[in-house]
Amino acid sequence: MENVKDKKSNKLINQKSPYLLQHAYNPVDWYPWGEEAFEKAEKEDKPIFLSIGYSTCHWCHVMERESFEDDEVADVLNKYFVSIKVDREERPDVDHIYMTVCQTLTGHGGWPLTIFLTPDKKPFFAATYIPKHDRMGMQGLISILQRAKDAWKNNRSDILESSNHIMGFIDQSNDIMRGDFDEGVAEEAFFQFTGDFDSVYGGFGGAPKFPTPHNLSFLLRYWYKTKDNSALKMVEKTLESMYKGGIYDHIGYGFSRYSTDNKWLVPHFEKMLYDNALLAIAYLETYQATKNKKYSDIAQEIFTYVLRDMTSPEGGFYSAEDADSEGEEGKFYVWSVHEIKSILGEEEGEKFCRIFDITPNGNFEGKNIPNLIRFSIPENELQFVKRCRERLFSYREKRVHPYKDDKILTSWNGLMIAAMAIGGRVLNNKEYSLAAERAVEFIYKNLVREDGRLLARYRDGEAAFPAYADDYAFLAWGLIELYETTYNPDYLKKAVDLNNDLLRYFWDVEKGGLFVYGSDSEQLITRPKEIYDGATPSGNAVSALNLLRLARLTGDYELEDKAHRILKAFGNQIVSYPKGHAFSLMALLFIQSPTKEVVVVADSNNNDAQNMINIINSEFRPFTVSVFFSSENSDLKSVAPFITDYKSVDGKATAYVCENFACQAPVTSSDQLEEMLTDAVLV
Repeated sequence: MENVKDKKSNKLINQKSPYLLQHAYNPVDWYPWGEEAFEKAEKEDKPIFLSIGYSTCHWCHVMERESFEDDEVADVLNKYFVSIKVDREERPDVDHIYMTVCQTLTGHGGWPLTIFLTPDKKPFFAATYIPKHDRMGMQGLISILQRAKDAWKNNRSDILESSNHIMGFIDQSNDIMRGDFDEGVAEEAFFQFTGDFDSVYGGFGGAPKFPTPHNLSFLLRYWYKTKDNSALKMVEKTLESMYKGGIYDHIGYGFSRYSTDNKWLVPHFEKMLYDNALLAIAYLETYQATKNKKYSDIAQEIFTYVLRDMTSPEGGFYSAEDADSEGEEGKFYVWSVHEIKSILGEEEGEKFCRIFDITPNGNFEGKNIPNLIRFSIPENELQFVKRCRERLFSYREKRVHPYKDDKILTSWNGLMIAAMAIGGRVLNNKEYSLAAERAVEFIYKNLVREDGRLLARYRDGEAAFPAYADDYAFLAWGLIELYETTYNPDYLKKAVDLNNDLLRYFWDVEKGGLFVYGSDSEQLITRPKEIYDGATPSGNAVSALNLLRLARLTGDYELEDKAHRILKAFGNQIVSYPKGHAFSLMALLFIQSPTKEVVVVADSNNNDAQNMINIINSEFRPFTVSVFFSSENSDLKSVAPFITDYKSVDGKATAYVCENFACQAPVTSSDQLEEMLTDAVLV
């Protein structure tokens, strides 16, 4: 095998993106997205071959091995095209635009994303993974490149007409579907989820199955508001089934990206930071709702994985771990019966294999993915399993690890900050809240420009790319959760300031809603807005809920008007497919529900005050916000001026509960506060 040092590098060699660097020694003359590439295409009159992916994408690796490391493919690309590589995680703005093109033209999307462009960035062909050669009715890359080359030379006018038609359609689709909500849109989403629910294995629809935890968070809120237990049962069944499946790493913890089958057994083995953040939140909220300790245990295992394997020494959270190691998908994670018994011994190995469905024939390409689909761990075997896991984990650590994408993304860090803060609050665990605080400190030290502009990506000492709407929205969410965990007013102030900048750079003054990228960023061929929830919730949806909570936390009710305007800007779009907009419906339920604001005032954070705070945090209260004011955090007055109207009674810790803009008489005992906060929620 040729040593990489003997290969010639291309123009990706000076990039920081792990994905781009993976292609830096391809024979393809790759360019990063930028003016140099577009000027070359214009000057040499060549179409652009755009390839978009990410470092832990299995099929991106396959296409690289088959085509981009191949001299025959490289020769065609280098002669007749200008080739550009984009990391979708660094440039979600570019990815969003051209993924929309692919979905429009082909009816589906995914990565690797393959697009042909004119030199002025207009698309005229889109696909995802393409094999090198034609096979089974599927055109190969060599054939497609030849056709595109010939068409560019001989039928240029048809290509330009096609690209203009595509752009016209995209621009039309960006004309936001404004409208008011039907009162029953949340109920309609619930009915859609019910219709898609897999009552045997949990989750929604068939294979492949994605966790999509924000759907579960919506169903929890729907259950809380309506008292419909079937919503909670769907959440519990899904969370239990995902944990039992092979999508969960039963040896080292953490969830893989998605399951290729309907049982949650065989995942694509990559682990993404955002999935684990959102899943931790779903498990924690379900623990609060049910008091079933198994959900909090799973959340803690997720945090164990993240703090052990996905946290930088400086406190930022890494992005992802690959599915492949040593060129094989899942090799790091799978086991044989022989291996298990050689590590644990014959008797204990036999028992462990029986519990975790590890058999001589295997359940994945002759090997075994440990799972609990057929069996559960008996209560009296929990300590046995714990000991075995520790020994197997130590053994597995000596294997060749999957590649870790160690870039630090502001958006995904915001989600994990939210998760860790909620974990610290719900589980009364300072390790988690401190991890959230360290990540915030890292971001403000490394990912904020001198002029205060938030940036999107940090890696290897370099911060780059003006942050996107998701970065602002997700980080603000994390800061709001961290405020309600620590009651440090600095976090609330940071959330307010971020929100102000979000509106400054991203707000659509004419039609409402937030653009994907800022007014000060590179202006692309179109400026889209997004409300649809994908693997992560949309920045618009998260911002709508942030605005509602910030309005209640700060007393600035103009923010609430902005939240209403976001939802109205996309109203018809949400109503047309409610279950695809679950996070927006979480904001809508917040608007439609009797919300509570709780203010605790004390001379200091004494035991009585802490007891009141513990009562607030003890239950699932999705439509409640809380503020704590004492002499130790008097800076709160600058962020929430209304707080000066609240005084402690007779020097005691005092709680004020306001609901629907009407406040009840203050109370000075924890029992009285608990009684005021209690809702008749059926479990």
